[in-house]
Amino acid sequence: MDAAIVIIGAGPAGIAAAATLAQAGLRPVVIDEAFRPGGQIFRQPRPQLMRTDDKLYGFDAKRAVGFRDTFAALASMVDYRPETQVWSACEGKLHLLGKAGPSIQNWSHLIIATGAMDRILPVKGWSAVGVYSLGGAQIALKADASLIGRRVVFAGTGPLLYLVAYQYAKAGATVIAVLETGNPFGHTARLPALASGGTAFARGLFYMAALRTRAVPLLTGVRLIEVLRDADDHVTGVAYHWRGRDRVARCDGLAIGHGLKAETQVADLLGLEFAFDPVQRQWLPRTDCDGRSSMARVYLAGDGLSIRGSEIANASGRLAAAALLCDSGHARPIEIARERRMVAKTARFRKALDKTFAFPHQLAATLSDDVLICRCEGVTAGTIRQAVAVSGEAEINRIKAFCRVGMGRCQGRLCGTSAAELIAASAGASIEAVGRLRAQAPLRPVALADLLRGEP
Repeated sequence: MDAAIVIIGAGPAGIAAAATLAQAGLRPVVIDEAFRPGGQIFRQPRPQLMRTDDKLYGFDAKRAVGFRDTFAALASMVDYRPETQVWSACEGKLHLLGKAGPSIQNWSHLIIATGAMDRILPVKGWSAVGVYSLGGAQIALKADASLIGRRVVFAGTGPLLYLVAYQYAKAGATVIAVLETGNPFGHTARLPALASGGTAFARGLFYMAALRTRAVPLLTGVRLIEVLRDADDHVTGVAYHWRGRDRVARCDGLAIGHGLKAETQVADLLGLEFAFDPVQRQWLPRTDCDGRSSMARVYLAGDGLSIRGSEIANASGRLAAAALLCDSGHARPIEIARERRMVAKTARFRKALDKTFAFPHQLAATLSDDVLICRCEGVTAGTIRQAVAVSGEAEINRIKAFCRVGMGRCQGRLCGTSAAELIAASAGASIEAVGRLRAQAPLRPVALADLLRGEP
């Protein structure tokens, strides 16, 4: 197969990049795990489950329509590959698995716009039936027109916590409570920086106010104790500590999330350079201001580069495509001053937001030994602590070798963050010194039977 310009991801960043390249007369290949473009924010349900844009996207309905119109105009100018996953990557090649079977896509230039996923600090019993991540609860609502329960508790921290709780309340669920592990209302000094977010800040206040209007308790400074379960292992409630007392919120659905983490596994497989971001408390691919990575002809955009929201994802997709065109010697330069200004303008707001809804890493040290950290391999907090104590090691890949944390189906995508925080707390080391789990193929579970359906 001939080498092509390839974009991984069809959310706001990926489609903005594709549109910019198409306008320059190029025909990129767009790889999308979903069956329709949109990413998480503009996720589209199956036709039989379609609802009005206002119900699906709320304040973002107008942008969702614009996104769909952009893609409709773009469809004939790109090679769009829906329901296709990248399960391995190396310089010049992507290993794909789609509806027709496996294939290899050669690339001359690559834009990685893989988005983000939930970051979760586990709690005892979190593997119970009816417990979802915040993103998973949102997918159920948007894509499947389903609720994770009729009486739902939302727990964790971050702007997504209040957004998804509001979306569920609007959809008819009884939201029992929003349990915030941080104290976002206790940082008045950050208000000017937060207010600089304009519309984004105002929307956050609206979601909180709308929940209060519905008499939903918004509790801050909460410490989760345990997910309560019945004989069938289905969630029946969550025990938590608040204002000096242990309490219980009864529910049949629980959504947990502590912010978002960039999806960086493809970048890792390619051997790109990473740098530690102390504010987001994550290892992120190192790029210049336009998305050029440490490897020639590889660019990054969207939340897969840094968690900055969908509007900045759109701008960063255009910046990455413009950088690609410039590096390729394209005759007509692309005007990107507006996008650069937008990214720079929002930096103050995003930094204040990250600090206000910081990942509660200090709670990792308080997890009891029986709390499950790695669900794929059944590794508990006690097992990780023992591995640290016996080995004297504090580097996460060394601890992985000793106790198998992160070796399962998800490759540490779900447990890697909490495992790293637990190792740091147990070893008395900095989170930066603990490092990050190295990505390995396959990036997603792949059945051997599927790989044998066609050319490997």
